Amino acid sequence: MKKFLSVLIALAMLLTMFGAVAIAEAKEGTYEGTGVSQIGGELKVAVTVGEDGTIADVQVVSHNDTPGICDAAVSGIPSEIVAQQSLAVDAVAGATMTSNAILEAATAALTAAGADIDALMVKKEVVVEQAADVELEADVVIIGAGGAGLAAAVTANEAGKTVIVLEKMPKVGGNTILAGGALNAVDDRSETAIANNDSVEWHYEQTLSGGDYQGDPELVHTLVANAWDGVEWLKGLGMEFIEGSTFTVTGGMWPRAHKPVMPVGTGFFDTYMKYIDSHDGVDVMLNTRAEEITVGEDGRVNGVIATGETGNKVTVKAKNGVIVATGGFSKNVELRQAYNIQWKDLGESVKSTNHEGATGDAIKMLMKLGADFVQMGNIQLLPLGDPQTGSLSGNIEMNVETRIFVNKEGNRFVNEGGRRDEMTAALFEQTDNWMWIIMDSDKYPTGDEKNNFNESVNELIAAGRAYKGETLEELAAQIGVPAENLVAAVEDFNAHVASGEPDAFGRTLYETPIDDGPFYAAARVPTVHHTMGGVRINTDAQVIDENGNVIPGLYAAGEVTGGIHGSNRLGGNALTDTVVFGRIAGASAAAAK
Repeated sequence: MKKFLSVLIALAMLLTMFGAVAIAEAKEGTYEGTGVSQIGGELKVAVTVGEDGTIADVQVVSHNDTPGICDAAVSGIPSEIVAQQSLAVDAVAGATMTSNAILEAATAALTAAGADIDALMVKKEVVVEQAADVELEADVVIIGAGGAGLAAAVTANEAGKTVIVLEKMPKVGGNTILAGGALNAVDDRSETAIANNDSVEWHYEQTLSGGDYQGDPELVHTLVANAWDGVEWLKGLGMEFIEGSTFTVTGGMWPRAHKPVMPVGTGFFDTYMKYIDSHDGVDVMLNTRAEEITVGEDGRVNGVIATGETGNKVTVKAKNGVIVATGGFSKNVELRQAYNIQWKDLGESVKSTNHEGATGDAIKMLMKLGADFVQMGNIQLLPLGDPQTGSLSGNIEMNVETRIFVNKEGNRFVNEGGRRDEMTAALFEQTDNWMWIIMDSDKYPTGDEKNNFNESVNELIAAGRAYKGETLEELAAQIGVPAENLVAAVEDFNAHVASGEPDAFGRTLYETPIDDGPFYAAARVPTVHHTMGGVRINTDAQVIDENGNVIPGLYAAGEVTGGIHGSNRLGGNALTDTVVFGRIAGASAAAAK
């Protein structure tokens, strides 16, 4: 799933040792060790020690982490252990949990081999040979290989243009590959939309009102009107969706989310990279950090200056234009604190769902060009973060309609089918900002069914991240809440499922009662999820300057942009945004003269 300019990414690493150093007392042979990934649970590694006592080979024997997300760690960490003859190797950015599990398993295997683990934990000095500076040229240059960036790359190439994509991380994916995969789109003519009383107009109204009418109506209309065409385009590229049903993602307000067959966001990148690998004219350069967007004497944006993975200068000229698709800044604590106007505190104590690269790097580059920014204080939190990491993994829910939230006292406290900002604000008012998702076995008849993040509830229970009780009373004892309160909360919910009437919190989204044991629970806390503010664009994805004028040759798409989602983004609209405006940016740049 990679396509590189090989001359630019070749890395010559010279360890400050002359050949491999034998591991004190390690015995020749192959040894297995086990580690635990917070995403996929148990992971096994086999380490082979040569007759000279060196680490000859490391292989990941088995794991349950999500393909596409963990691939760089599964291939990279073992090779680094062998190359450096050390366990003190850096985790792969964006795959930290898998990296740590591999290192844990390798440590266990080498311990069994009798190796000197303390010696192996000493960091080896690595000298990197800097590659030569390079100048390249393409019709379209894209900064960022997330969902919007690769949608733009494929679209521009379909229009016959050459494309170079610059990505600072060691893999493609951005936040899109970590998402639950839900993509909101309405086909007005479909039986599903008719059955759900849904329409493009209703999607438009809910998106506008859900963001307190702060979104630009023209951008919102563009989003919803082109959403279904985006799904059809993805299908045409070979992406598969689960047919015949839609669901409501948390904060989505209506059952219009389409679920890909492949887990989380991996289906998007499997699709995009298959296209890129099978077509000429698109190159993705990883570990390449954009530093500056260049402007010609005519005032038109004409390229990007970047730093390559060895520290060399990479200059890329753009004949048609540059597309910025660098995502948001949820992982940049300094920036989110500076822009925050809604929440009491967004410091280090509030974790984020985002990947490590979501640091707002493009903001300074765009400000230097005089780009206008809108609604930067609109920062979305979710009430669904893992208590340890803030990630969305470990979330047992399958859809909104079949689960409830209870606090540490076992009581419901909010409309679980409502807006994301309202649910999170209510969670901040609960003891320890902590809640439990409660559901029954309707969606987990065997316990081996996968959630939206490629995890089964059985795996989560084994990892201590979810709990199971044959009765509600048993479940209450496991999670430490008063049984009478939990039972009362479920009974009240079930009564409203039967009646279909709104409950005391105003909830109207129901499907089935919570009455089919065993019952499940998983803990969740508030987490920073999406930055709705960003650079201003028009409906052609052109970047607008502070005077309201188009900046020639400059386009943007995805979470780096602002003015679409307003004060609160509907769940399921982010992936729609990447597809719709990624495609528009790619087409606009391709058509530029």
